Amino acid sequence: MDRNSSRTDEFTNALAESAPRYDVRLNAQAIRQLQDYYELLLFWNTRLHLVAPCSPAEFATRHVLESLCALPHISEAARVVDVGSGAGLPIIPCLIAWPSFHATLIESSQKKAIFLREALRTVGAQGSSELIAERFEMTLAPEAEFITCRALERMTKMFKQLLDWSPRASTLLLFGGEALRTEIEMFALTYQTIHIPESERRFLFVIKKHPQT
Repeated sequence: MDRNSSRTDEFTNALAESAPRYDVRLNAQAIRQLQDYYELLLFWNTRLHLVAPCSPAEFATRHVLESLCALPHISEAARVVDVGSGAGLPIIPCLIAWPSFHATLIESSQKKAIFLREALRTVGAQGSSELIAERFEMTLAPEAEFITCRALERMTKMFKQLLDWSPRASTLLLFGGEALRTEIEMFALTYQTIHIPESERRFLFVIKKHPQT
């Protein structure tokens, strides 16, 4: 068994073992697509540093299953904008697990955008997605009911800009820690906090942006 095959097996086993703790159910097709995505990311990561080095099991939990915590908060057939897509997290695992919404990925790095196009093609999600290779603040926000963001650089400093940019009455699904919570509370927003399983201080913040915000 070659090294990559062993890594993929470890990744798949970790998905199966840990998914119930995240309240995630994955069918056989989704698991195969997640395997393809993981293998593609391994290939590109040495050149683009898409994610910090981690074990296959950590990638399964810390990245894929954590990303899927956003799914229960996305309605069917919704329009979702993922800001700072980078390695495709959280949006690509969500598209794989529940391909019933349309996603717009926004990524400022041209090289990472090339990876994202290949990843979307590899997992068969190019028909339900589009990619904008630009900084989000340099674009007009697409019409969307949900905004996701997991790895935006300087998230706490960029939060107000992201909030102002997001469509009126949209819901923001943001991953972060206590520093991000502090930023959210400064704006007296209505929000819900979901603790990420198997983490100490990682949360999904579900923020309702009111029309007048």
